Amino acid sequence: MLNTYLDHFLAPVVVLTGASSGIGHATALAFARAGAHLVLAARGPEALDKVAAECVLLDAQALAVPTDVTDADAMQALAHAAIGRFSRIDVWINNVGIGAVGAFDATPMEAHARVIAANLLGHMNGAHAVLPHFRQRGRGTLINMISSGGWVPAPYAAAYTASKFGLRGFSEALRAELGSLPDVHVCEVYPTFVDTPGLFHGANYTGKRLRPPPPVLDPRTVAHALVALSRAPRDVTAIGSVAIPGRLAHAVAPGLTARATRWLMDQALARADPAPVTNGNLFEPSRVHTIDGGYRTLAVRAMPVAAVALAGAVGLGILWAMRPRPRRPQDTRRMAARPRRAR
Repeated sequence: MLNTYLDHFLAPVVVLTGASSGIGHATALAFARAGAHLVLAARGPEALDKVAAECVLLDAQALAVPTDVTDADAMQALAHAAIGRFSRIDVWINNVGIGAVGAFDATPMEAHARVIAANLLGHMNGAHAVLPHFRQRGRGTLINMISSGGWVPAPYAAAYTASKFGLRGFSEALRAELGSLPDVHVCEVYPTFVDTPGLFHGANYTGKRLRPPPPVLDPRTVAHALVALSRAPRDVTAIGSVAIPGRLAHAVAPGLTARATRWLMDQALARADPAPVTNGNLFEPSRVHTIDGGYRTLAVRAMPVAAVALAGAVGLGILWAMRPRPRRPQDTRRMAARPRRAR
């Protein structure tokens, strides 16, 4: 009990995977500014060391542990390294996310498998490594970065969609399982598209240059939300103006939403410039380690079009759900067979 009481007055110990670029890089710096002790994980040691050094310049303590989240033993070692350095773990953030864009049957199966291994099994490996420690202490916060792709399917990114839908189910099941531990939290985070290098260094089998649809979020907005979530955990956090409308559209009319999404992607790919087919960072560390992807300035011009398209999808979905439905033949026969009341 004494250790638990003292923890409230100590700097939180945060383990963060996918820390070398994008949301992870921004999140590491945000927690450093907030005074946390950081244990940073990613595949590329050089990029990871640079992020750790940036955190140290902000007067934070930071430990870099090169880790492949698909390796369960490596994730166990990551947890042991954090506890060995700081004696405890308060927050564990599963942040790794990779993707492979292309028609499902034109994308190699090993690429699909790698996406599932990193996005879904990687999060499960992280949870499996830290939960015994949380159980022992009776407290701790596990944050699973999922994305709006956990609610709305993305055509031409079938494995990514499968991993994100799976993560949502995994998180809900795990939270129910841990219900008897009120101070152990499982949090789900659903940002919309974020302005990171993710699409640049992801796998691309379309032969076209990829850009995220607007509006895109500043990675620092997501980072600040994660810091806030570590202080006041909540089950579900959606980030981005189109997160809730997209979820509503899929809930009301999933087929229509999927078809509209595919049409928008087809239109975007038809206008896109050619690009080489690449495995990206599926099987090797990322080569771009900036926070920003450089898409926000370009996205502002197209934002009204995207907003109108999304609003239209939601509206059509609601109208479709409320439409009068014709009676089936068996219903007509059933009504005709009912005896009439005597007047």
